[in-house]
Formats: sequence, C-alpha cells, structure tokens
Amino acid sequence: MSKTNPVQFMQQVRAEVAKVSWPTRREVMLTTVMVFIMAALTATFFSIVDIVIRFGLTTIVGGF
Repeated sequence: MSKTNPVQFMQQVRAEVAKVSWPTRREVMLTTVMVFIMAALTATFFSIVDIVIRFGLTTIVGGF
C-alpha cells in the first residue's frame, strides 16, 4: 500500500465527505422524535412486564 502525503489525504477526505448524503433538519428531528417514542414504549412495556412478574411471584410466594 502506498503512502499518501497529508495534502493528498485531505483532498481524498474532502472528496469522500462530498459524497455523503447528509440528512435534512426535518429528517433529523423526525428520527429523534421516533427514537424518544420507541424508548418510551419500550420502557412502558418492560415496566408492565415487571409489574406482572412481581405480582405473580408475590402471589406464589405469599400463598405459602
């Protein structure tokens, strides 16, 4: 593999960055909101599962 000097490296970096498809502000906001919604739904789901398991164990252990 051949070595490139720092100037060539920076030119290659600029060329690659120019190829990147950057998201719009709207897309970033939309995906951020979606992540927060999914995190809230996941937290709610696991909270409900935890409550059901705790109730079941309390019923089994408390019944003896």
